[in-house]
Amino acid sequence: MTIFSIYIINKAGSLIYHYDSPTVGRPSVEKTFSYPLELVLKVFDEKVVVAFGERDGIKVGHAVLGINGIPAEGRVLADKRDILEVLATESNYPINIKFGRPHLTTNERIMLASMLHSLFAIGSQLSPEPHSSGIQSLETDTFKLHCHQTMTGVKFVIITDPKQSHVDALLKKLYEVYSDYALKNPFYSLDMPIRAELFDVNLQAVMEQADKPGLGNN
Repeated sequence: MTIFSIYIINKAGSLIYHYDSPTVGRPSVEKTFSYPLELVLKVFDEKVVVAFGERDGIKVGHAVLGINGIPAEGRVLADKRDILEVLATESNYPINIKFGRPHLTTNERIMLASMLHSLFAIGSQLSPEPHSSGIQSLETDTFKLHCHQTMTGVKFVIITDPKQSHVDALLKKLYEVYSDYALKNPFYSLDMPIRAELFDVNLQAVMEQADKPGLGNN
């Protein structure tokens, strides 16, 4: 059971905090190719991604994460060579390419937070009864999204393994950390991004306890 990430969204729909579990890595596929490359690649959002052709676990939308052990940094490698130029040069083959889902950028996280906020509002409007609590959970085969909105409109969103237990208790703990180490911080402005070391430390402690028995009883 795993907690993947946490988003805190203010009442206006802006992302004010996010956390990614440091122990959860994104799956990747590494394969050696001969020339010419069978996949069609393109640059999208400053990353080289698969535009056409799926094989051996490599999917459309996967990004080039590295070539011959050299990590990718956007559309170039760590040694500053352009990825598409490297892959277009026959003398570089056979070549080992690592593909996988790229990590979300800050701008992508901000956009997703806004979309979650809108989705929550749509859920409330679709309710046949007034004063709906909005969307509380969404589940897929690979993850489950849990959402709790406070009386002031702040949303706590947790992305977990579908089998993760004690999520209600975890949401309560997160709100306690937010109240104690953000709202009570004299230097924190309401609805602004949370940048406080004590908040980070205590949220991390909650995450480390999340899968331990007895959390729901504390």
